[in-house]
Amino acid sequence: MGDDGLRERKKARTREAILREAFRLFRERGYDATTVEQIAEAAEISPATFFRYFPAKEHLAALDRFPPLIEALAAQPPGAPVTVLRGAFRTAFAALSAEEIAAGHAREVFAATVPELLAANLRRSPGLIREVCQTVADKAGSAADDPWIRNAVGAVFGVVAMVWLQWAQDARVDGPAEIDRALAHLETGLGAVEAPVRAEG
Repeated sequence: MGDDGLRERKKARTREAILREAFRLFRERGYDATTVEQIAEAAEISPATFFRYFPAKEHLAALDRFPPLIEALAAQPPGAPVTVLRGAFRTAFAALSAEEIAAGHAREVFAATVPELLAANLRRSPGLIREVCQTVADKAGSAADDPWIRNAVGAVFGVVAMVWLQWAQDARVDGPAEIDRALAHLETGLGAVEAPVRAEG
């Protein structure tokens, strides 16, 4: 691994340490009572280093981090919107270890229960959606304001949100696999696919 690869791995470890310690402190002390200085101390970094990774405390629960969708979208080949987004989710989850997926999911579930974090994500969501629409449109050879793009992105995020809700309620659900199956169904136009066999009685 070259110097660039080593630096990226070190940055990833620092970022993960910040997130791990932040959410540990949030659970122990509460979101409002936890300061950036306390998070930095627990992660064994300076507050200045914290701000190089996260512009503010609320950015610890950004919607576009788990899975790292924007980077995965950029790496997709041209294609239809739903296909591009399905590929991006697959790529994003494949880049994470099982431990990273479990930790990331636990943080997302926690963030959804903290009003300040939920509100912060809602404030950022229009920007995220615009970025996703633009990238998907570029891959599809269309304009970002094309209703086709809007409808496809909306359908994908709606389906993913439903799976996410199921995953949040039952940690035994294989979230990445279930998201992929759901988007495969969406790719067919929600037509008939292999339905699960249900036991009688």
